[in-house]
Amino acid sequence: MIKISIVEDQLEIRKSLVRNIKQTEGMTCVSDYSNAEDAFANLPIDQPDLVLMDIGLPKMSGIECMIRLLIMEVEMDFLMFTIFDTDEYIFDALKAGASGYVLKNEGVLGALKAIKEYEDGGAPMSRSIARKVLASFNLQRKSKAAKFEILTKQQRIILEQLADGLLNKEIADRLGIAERTVKQHNNAIYKKLQVNNRTEAVKKYLESKS
Repeated sequence: MIKISIVEDQLEIRKSLVRNIKQTEGMTCVSDYSNAEDAFANLPIDQPDLVLMDIGLPKMSGIECMIRLLIMEVEMDFLMFTIFDTDEYIFDALKAGASGYVLKNEGVLGALKAIKEYEDGGAPMSRSIARKVLASFNLQRKSKAAKFEILTKQQRIILEQLADGLLNKEIADRLGIAERTVKQHNNAIYKKLQVNNRTEAVKKYLESKS
């Protein structure tokens, strides 16, 4: 039985969530609050497994409330249930530790579906939110990869071999060039990537592949 607490300032929405959760097999609602202040004071006592948290609360925001509770190392997870679909709110919530992000326009059924998905080990998100998260990751990956386009083909080959752990002499032998030339390429790579040494260059290269 998954124990759920609700933090939602709109009375009708809160009542509907409580009622439907209690009527759903395998779920129970242990508490509900209309503001973050009461939730912050009582959730550590309630000890729910999952908190269905609104963001736009009267004073303290849902994200701030979640952060304060997580700092206390409470053993509960948070699922944001909100009208806000802007990148700022989405990524602030997810970076702060939210286990999922569901929009209110999906209604109570959307919330119940998200809870079940969470219980099954998933990270529930509204489809539009998932698209934004994926688009952001793809943009970051392209941005990381773009940094290496300033390297020449030879420099990229050498950097790949540096990442494989090869020494300068080994790279020189493989490419049929002088070891001094490899060192010159290394220095050019460091300058273009704005790093100080081989370790930092390899680290940056590997991060671009992740």
